Amino acid sequence: MNTNQERGVPGLFVSTIPVVALLVTFAIIIWCKGAEIVNDISYIVLLCASALAVALSRILYHRPWKVILHGIWRSIRQTSPSLIILVFVAMIAASWMLSGIVPTLMVCGLKFLNPQLFLFLTCLICGIISVMTGSSWTTIATIGVAFMGIGELFGYASGWIAGAIISGAYFGDKMSPLSDTTVLASSSCGVDLFTHVKYMTITSGPSMGIALLVFALVGVLNPVTGSANTDALVHMIESTFVIDPWLLVVPVITCIMIVKRVNTNFTLAVSTAMGLVCMFISQDKVLAQLTGTTAPTMHDELMAALTLLFSETHINTGSEMLNSLVDTGGVKGMLPTIFLVTGAMIFGGSMFGTGMLSRITKSVTRFIRTRVQSVVATVCGGLFFNTCMGDQYLSIILGSNMFKSIYQRNGLEPRLLSRAVEDSTSVTSVLIPWNSCGLTQSTVLGVATLTYLPYCIFNYMSPLMTIFIAWVGFKVKQVKAGENSED
Repeated sequence: MNTNQERGVPGLFVSTIPVVALLVTFAIIIWCKGAEIVNDISYIVLLCASALAVALSRILYHRPWKVILHGIWRSIRQTSPSLIILVFVAMIAASWMLSGIVPTLMVCGLKFLNPQLFLFLTCLICGIISVMTGSSWTTIATIGVAFMGIGELFGYASGWIAGAIISGAYFGDKMSPLSDTTVLASSSCGVDLFTHVKYMTITSGPSMGIALLVFALVGVLNPVTGSANTDALVHMIESTFVIDPWLLVVPVITCIMIVKRVNTNFTLAVSTAMGLVCMFISQDKVLAQLTGTTAPTMHDELMAALTLLFSETHINTGSEMLNSLVDTGGVKGMLPTIFLVTGAMIFGGSMFGTGMLSRITKSVTRFIRTRVQSVVATVCGGLFFNTCMGDQYLSIILGSNMFKSIYQRNGLEPRLLSRAVEDSTSVTSVLIPWNSCGLTQSTVLGVATLTYLPYCIFNYMSPLMTIFIAWVGFKVKQVKAGENSED
């Protein structure tokens, strides 16, 4: 019996079986059913892969139950805070939408559109809205669809329009503390959420700046001759919501709390409460639809608030496009993501507890020694997982767990890992045709993935920028084991 067997640690071949089984299963599912079904059943596949890892470890190597359960519990303890944040994210997204905060921001942006700066403003507005909502999918499926129509009337090619929309939406999604992928990346790497967001500005800021510059130059150097009127779109929004600049005080206060590094859960809870207050004060039409009466009682308002926060709400605006915007899912709509995170959490814990993850990591990354090599390996790993698994959430979980020990061994900060993971995973998923993100956005916008891919400037600048910054060494500090620099 070899040393590994004596210690109950599976060999490399056995350790790769659960991962290969996971990848093959997802490949078959995507081939037979399409990538859009991945989010619905991926947690089941993850649980099955977890059971396979535990069974192989117990049957072939007699790995002690206590050790396996310790690994699973460690993963749960590390990642479970993200589940609470996801619940708050769902509630704040719903309250900000129906309070008129997001619609006010949309109207302010739409009124500044002009043909020459259309791509620039499209990217910027989508970025701002995505930061506020924490969802690139919602931004693209609503205001993004509107921008596609407006851009085509202006005479822009569909690839350029889609590229500007996706660049802005994924920048905002990545930089928003309300984003589930941002929460997942930070929690998986053991980094404070706001620390993670702040550290990403070092790479995301220049990447977004380059994208905005390119989109501005395209409009200026290639003037278009079409015309479009956004007054009708603004009127539809204003016919349902009371649009008032004072509503933007709420996101301003939220940003101040983020800068002051107030507790994440407290910040999100306060922001949700402010959104509800704004809805009760200013949005009489919305409140009437939620309660079913123009003179709601306190009980009616309480039930409307609970429904808004925890269940689905549907507001009739008279426009199908706007209906899809203002419809909210609350906590109920977040449940599939919560199930997915839970499944990924258990799978990661099983791989860690059985010793399989460390076996794979040591074999694959034993030659990685420098800061640049670590970041390059993380970026390549993120792209590989996105390509093979067809889902960004799984890629984030696996990438975080696989490279965590490498960064610790090389004395690199956990926040460098969380940034590299998100710079290479959440933003590139939309560039892969069979990934759930790529398939969804190409369907929503009506533009093939390979058509808009060359124009998603931010999405492929982001992983390149994270490698460049790692090479330069800006704001990268060597740390001792267990330390987490947040300067």
